Amino acid sequence: MPLPKTAISRLRDLREKKQREAAGLFVIEGEKVIGELLAANFPLIEIYATPAWLEWERGRPRPRDAAGSLHFQVISITDAEMARASHYPTPSSVLAVGKIAHTPLASGMLNHGLTLALDGIQDPGNVGTLLRLADWFALDRVLLSPDCADLFSQKVINASMGSFARVTVHTTALAEALAEVTVPVLGCDLQGEDVHAIKPRRDAVIVVGSEGRGLSTAVQAFVTQRVTIPKYGGAESLNAAIAAAIVCDNLKRVSG
Repeated sequence: MPLPKTAISRLRDLREKKQREAAGLFVIEGEKVIGELLAANFPLIEIYATPAWLEWERGRPRPRDAAGSLHFQVISITDAEMARASHYPTPSSVLAVGKIAHTPLASGMLNHGLTLALDGIQDPGNVGTLLRLADWFALDRVLLSPDCADLFSQKVINASMGSFARVTVHTTALAEALAEVTVPVLGCDLQGEDVHAIKPRRDAVIVVGSEGRGLSTAVQAFVTQRVTIPKYGGAESLNAAIAAAIVCDNLKRVSG
């Protein structure tokens, strides 16, 4: 049965943040990223696939509920229908729809373990890379300020390389969340102390601001220690994800 025009319009509309929020759904496209989400048992609700993907996927294990039913509906579509629904100039063979779920931040949670807080990072590639970093270092959680790139955008999910499905993420007003924190709050800042000299810590919040603006004024008020990566060359600054990786590596190295 041909895919209705309304279904194609719905899939295309989910490219926009406003439409995603209104529907409570997001769309993701691509063989690799959907394979990663399936491997992580991420709760997708629909998969739209061409015969090429269905043949490739045939016989592979898929997540099922207690009754043995698939967690999602698989809808076979033609290459032409995929081209109309696709977000890319060159369509992939599969796209999927998932539910948007926001994980609440419990009181006192930030006082236990390592938290990476992103303050106004609007580049989706950076946000996705930072999720991947948090996954690599097994951080306990990631906080996104409301003005960060949308967690459920295609670019963020793709850049996370599957970590989107494995990392616990909370979107919250950072200043309000940090106001309750009693553990050290380390702010990445060019004028900070040498990160190589920080003391061992198993519980801390690492705050990273945007490359252009740095930490917001509201968040700076709750930073207890500013840290920086020593500069030996002529570069003006480091990418936010690179800076965060170096700080996390030092925290893990000295606290392991």
